[in-house]
Amino acid sequence: MSEAVTYQVMPANWHDLNALRQIEKACFPQDAWPLWDLIAVLTLPGVVRLKAVIGEEMVGFVGGDARPAERVGWITTLGVLPTYQRRGIATCLLAACEAEMDLPCVKLTVRRSNLGAIYLYQKEGYRQTSIWPGYYPGGEDGLVFEKWR
Repeated sequence: MSEAVTYQVMPANWHDLNALRQIEKACFPQDAWPLWDLIAVLTLPGVVRLKAVIGEEMVGFVGGDARPAERVGWITTLGVLPTYQRRGIATCLLAACEAEMDLPCVKLTVRRSNLGAIYLYQKEGYRQTSIWPGYYPGGEDGLVFEKWR
């Protein structure tokens, strides 16, 4: 376990675009979101967007797509800079996003090979419900997880 760090979770906005690009590239080298998707997650109405900050540095981000009519929320992205991983930041961001969406079911997809993320989601009560074959660039399957609250 790495040393404890003090961080704050707060709303993100378009001013965080460059920091979010850095997080996406560091966490998802094969399939970082393109610029337009990052702008969308930081500006579209109804999207939950939270960041973890240490000092002045954004070290983590979570996006949530709340769909109240379906009674489902989707975690669209969750990443923490590698230097700050395994310190509880992703767990905190995930819980904060779930709470802000406040829906009975939360879903997400994760690369089959992302064992660290899969472990985190299972530890936090998510269960795999299906597989989306070839979902990710390069043809890797996406595992769909969901959690009922």
